Amino acid sequence: MKHQEIAEVLRGRLAEVQADIARLEEATTQKLSANFSEQASDLEALATNESREVQQIHEAEQIMAALARIEQGDYGVCANCGADIAPARLLAQPTATRCIACAA
Repeated sequence: MKHQEIAEVLRGRLAEVQADIARLEEATTQKLSANFSEQASDLEALATNESREVQQIHEAEQIMAALARIEQGDYGVCANCGADIAPARLLAQPTATRCIACAA
């Protein structure tokens, strides 16, 4: 798969992640239930949504960094040793920044 094809996949995933972030952001701004016994459930859901939002933001940052590397021509080069990252690794993890040897 060529880098531009990977970029298209990454852009699609980024759109999905950004939509999920917006949904989670909206969910975390909902008011707590007026019923005290339901507030514990509300707070648990809030904590879960906030944690998921942080994960999604991190994924979005990784995708944007990978897209920037593609634009700059640095995509597929290990940030640690400078060797090429195996195409199979990039297919499995398109946001990879290190080759298998350096990632271990």
